[in-house]
Amino acid sequence: MEQVIQTFKRKDAEERIPVLRMEIDYELVSLHDAMLEGSLEVVNQCKCRLELLRQELVRLEA
Repeated sequence: MEQVIQTFKRKDAEERIPVLRMEIDYELVSLHDAMLEGSLEVVNQCKCRLELLRQELVRLEA
């Protein structure tokens, strides 16, 4: 039973990683746009979101 659970978790991670990478790319574009506009509030929001996405990616790839 434990092997079934581990296999299921592994498959979820394999499907989530590409989506997560796309989310990071999108957030980087948003950060770039905010930097060009000079919007410090949006820049900080993007940085926080990127940090959360990075942490999730590191957890899934471990």
